[in-house]
Amino acid sequence: MRLILLMLAYILSMALMAAAYGATAVSTAAVPSASDVPVPTPSPAAEDQAFARFVQDFWPTAQAAGITAATYDAAMGTISRNQHISDLNLHQPEFTKAIWDYLDTAVSPQRIADGQAMLASDADILAKLEAKYGVPKEILVSIWGNESDYGRSMGSYNMFQALATLAYGGPRSDYARPQLIAALKMMQQNHYAASDMTSSWAGAFGQTQFVPTTFLNQAVYGDGDGKIDLWNSVPDALASRANVIAKAGWKMGKPWGIEVALPTGFAYEDSGLDITYPVATWTKRGVKTIAGGALPASDEDASVYLPAGAKGPAFLIFPNFKAILKYNNAASYALAVCELADRLKGAPGIVAAWPRDEQPLNLDERLTLQTSLAKLGFDIGKIDGLLGNKSRGALRLWQKALNLPADGFPTEDLLTRIALEAQQKAP
Repeated sequence: MRLILLMLAYILSMALMAAAYGATAVSTAAVPSASDVPVPTPSPAAEDQAFARFVQDFWPTAQAAGITAATYDAAMGTISRNQHISDLNLHQPEFTKAIWDYLDTAVSPQRIADGQAMLASDADILAKLEAKYGVPKEILVSIWGNESDYGRSMGSYNMFQALATLAYGGPRSDYARPQLIAALKMMQQNHYAASDMTSSWAGAFGQTQFVPTTFLNQAVYGDGDGKIDLWNSVPDALASRANVIAKAGWKMGKPWGIEVALPTGFAYEDSGLDITYPVATWTKRGVKTIAGGALPASDEDASVYLPAGAKGPAFLIFPNFKAILKYNNAASYALAVCELADRLKGAPGIVAAWPRDEQPLNLDERLTLQTSLAKLGFDIGKIDGLLGNKSRGALRLWQKALNLPADGFPTEDLLTRIALEAQQKAP
């Protein structure tokens, strides 16, 4: 704790010096009226001061969770707030990048070629994991590729700095605080050096990008050396991820989904991963394979997923797809994993064209969309700039009321119309 207290004292002294200088400067100038004074935003120095207080105040929480003072000081004693991480927190590519651009990278020809090479070079361990956990080797290799480019890009952030920055404030603080405690437990229980615990900006780490809570609950040995090392041991990393996917409900021999063609007049309000019907029902409603054939027989319920709305490809999604979502609740990520796995098997790519002329909404636009829908009386949940099921459901209801295809896909044109309607709405 000594290092933390020294850091806090230093930041406080710098803030006081800045405040004294500012007071002297203001005394020689005219004082503006209250109406002319803009709402101030916290200065970097003030933010750093508040972050240092957060690190100090978080210690009792860590101590109550069983963390020793030595562990806490070693992990947290010299960290500082990382503004770049705070910025990235608002611009996650799964939510802010066009799905077609995201897939261009995630399922690139190079990613496919490298994955096929990994299937060959690690064939023995992959066969053993497939037999033990019931998760296809192509899915495991696809996750490996999508998470870290087969170990090439595991993240170089200090895990404790990353998680503490997220835990300090922002839309992921509720996620980051238990992850920070779990990271401290990882370090303490496994005798890791804090400097070796590198991660992504979001605190995920290793070859298959685990988060600390999942590591504590589901990481397993893959190479039998008595120590779980998800950074350097490919068998440990793949076995641990296979265990996660198996526990999430993956069923060997069942499909994740298929690309389909929707009939003219399809009720787009019935699309979405939260709406399921038996495959026979979708058949009766005119849904066919992308080649125009009958849907395969299945005893599972399925959903119609439109990652780019009515103008883009359509997929019939089965429970295996949702097993991927249980550990990463971004549908674009799950589609990338499943699509790459299919390509590793030699399957053709997505047939239907993407609406590449559409541009994804930026953060301010997504906030405006949510605010406007809320003003019009729709339940959009939390106004956070992340367009989840509630926000898309509200958009579908608005589209349906205007006899538009109710696909829940936000576009700049729809945003303009909704914002104008909200602006014209009487108080």
